[in-house]
Amino acid sequence: MARFQQSESIKRLPDQFFAKLVNKIEPYYQAGYDMINLGQGNPDQPTPDHIIEALQTSATNPIHHKYPPFRGHTFLKKAIADYYKREYDVDLDPEKEVTVLFGAKAGLVEVSQCLLNQGDTVLVPDPGYPDYESGIAIAGANQYKMPLKKENDFLPDYDSISQNVLEQAKLMFLNYPNNPTAGIATKEFFEETVELGEKTGCCIVHDFAYGSIGFDGKKPISFLQTKGAKEVGVEMYTLSKTYNMAGWRVGFALGNEEVIEALNLIQDHYYCGMFGGIQEAAASALNGPQDCVHELTALYEDRRNAFITKLNDHGFNVDLPKGSFFSWLPVPEGYTSEEYAELLIEKAHVIVAPGNGFGETGEGFVRVGLNCEKERLLEAADRMIHLHENHL
Repeated sequence: MARFQQSESIKRLPDQFFAKLVNKIEPYYQAGYDMINLGQGNPDQPTPDHIIEALQTSATNPIHHKYPPFRGHTFLKKAIADYYKREYDVDLDPEKEVTVLFGAKAGLVEVSQCLLNQGDTVLVPDPGYPDYESGIAIAGANQYKMPLKKENDFLPDYDSISQNVLEQAKLMFLNYPNNPTAGIATKEFFEETVELGEKTGCCIVHDFAYGSIGFDGKKPISFLQTKGAKEVGVEMYTLSKTYNMAGWRVGFALGNEEVIEALNLIQDHYYCGMFGGIQEAAASALNGPQDCVHELTALYEDRRNAFITKLNDHGFNVDLPKGSFFSWLPVPEGYTSEEYAELLIEKAHVIVAPGNGFGETGEGFVRVGLNCEKERLLEAADRMIHLHENHL
């Protein structure tokens, strides 16, 4: 019997989806199988050299060996505001409308603790990024799932939500380009979302983690480009995907002053500020040459084209993703998402994420990440084709 009882908020936490996936596949690695892991969204390319060099130089500066400012260096917040002005023509006050996050994941959990009380209602996408649920669970709030369906281009249908639920909702999470469906938002959808926020008082949190990854010459749009967006919510951005900096843990939230102040306040109690050398490197990424970003998007697009084309040439029916580095594959008839994912692991030694792990509406799909070299993706496609031709 345990001596120390966990708190109720800890007990409410959901199972960590990706941790469970890692545990499931570990025995195959231990047995020496050649596994191709397309199940996680971990960028496989290195951080660009000029960003690494900025950290190496700044790490020798004694000023960074002391505690940094609680709420981030002014130079980084200005770099963030300048980046949004340059990329999206969005004006931001660096001190009032920008906060530095220890990765966007942390901010997505913290915002629920900032704005929700026990029993409050939160609108969440289904399927959606599992960690939205984590902050909601800690706050003791209740989720209302918004189905993302292919026939609606993986956008929630606000008209299908009862007026009572809309009026009760304190918070809404959105994410475009979308993980896991790879759907993208339209200008009209964001306008509708702002209108909803204005009518109901619901705070909109847009997770823009894949904001730099749009295909076929179309750049994903920022929620903050929509008129009135800063009055109804915030957007969270990360350097993880844009600059291959997943391990650096740098993100930021932008927009509504009240929400930004709440995030600053909770972080005042959690942290003593991000290491200044990393902040300098982050500013270098945002202010520096952006060729690396365009090259990375082109790399993902090339991988997407090769992988999806090969599958479709052999009888699969997979839509080309419009953004993110994921593809959303329908499972064969007669299989659940988990059954198909387990079959791929066992017979093809290809790891994918079952769609139901992202929500009930994800049933019938698996998520595939484009996070390995094109040759390995084509090998994965070959194995999947062989499986379908010989075992299904």
